[in-house]
Amino acid sequence: MCPRNDVPLCLLGNIVLSVAIVLVNKIVYVRTKFPNITLTFIHFVVTFFGIGICERLNVFKVKRLPVLQILPLAISFCGFVVFTNLSLGFNTVGTYQILKTLTMPTIMLIQTYLYDKTFTWKIKSTLVPIILGVILNSAYDIKFNIIGTVFALIGVGVTSFYQVLVGEKQKEFQVNSMQLLYYQAPLSALLLLFCFPIVEPPWAPDGLLYREWFIVDLILVFLSGIIAFLVNVSIYWIIGNTSAITYNVVGQLKFCLTLTGGYFLFTEPIMPIQFLGIVTTVCGVSLYAYFKNQSQKSLPFNVHK
Repeated sequence: MCPRNDVPLCLLGNIVLSVAIVLVNKIVYVRTKFPNITLTFIHFVVTFFGIGICERLNVFKVKRLPVLQILPLAISFCGFVVFTNLSLGFNTVGTYQILKTLTMPTIMLIQTYLYDKTFTWKIKSTLVPIILGVILNSAYDIKFNIIGTVFALIGVGVTSFYQVLVGEKQKEFQVNSMQLLYYQAPLSALLLLFCFPIVEPPWAPDGLLYREWFIVDLILVFLSGIIAFLVNVSIYWIIGNTSAITYNVVGQLKFCLTLTGGYFLFTEPIMPIQFLGIVTTVCGVSLYAYFKNQSQKSLPFNVHK
């Protein structure tokens, strides 16, 4: 795990890993049309075994936690996965991305009214260029509909609570990212085990059991799981040691890098308005990093996140 005083390196690692998993997953989807929720289930199974190996290697020590109090975290994660997929299924990618930006202000509202946290006007103002950049990136593909919007808004609410809980549970139980994932990963995998056979039945005519699989396909799925394990650990670390807002701001930067990676790896075109959106988002992220750093320096003992 990253040391607490090396946040930039950990953020960079998360960015690289997140872009990598998006690109690897895209290759998996293109080659095999692997169902999304089923792949997420595999990710958490691999994460659980990865965490178990780390525990055996004394990377961390297991801390006994009340499972019932971790259950809301696991349930909110499954809700996040389900409603994110429903949003993608009923919305265009552009509409999905734009509605997803509501996660940041929603997290601010939850933390302000439920956890008595405050945000400076400078931090709040940086969300404007970040959200504007995403809108410019997605302007060519906007088409709203009632069902898709409802699923997206529910997804925003569940995702926001999930990310807030990731940070709050680490503080409440005084645990690190791996100690919390040790409990959350198997619980989420168990819940998804009941979910994906209904949403994505493998015995359906086009299901996993009736497809031809090649070694390279299985290797790609396993590689996706390994990267997902590293991504999950880094996400928990970032939220636990910075904040859910910081994670989302970095997430918008990852979105820009994913577009750029798609352009170079899959020759997907980037329109001028998207390029402007990327520049605008990067400017917003840079301002957020600057103001966040300034606010941290001004606080005693650097305790405020």
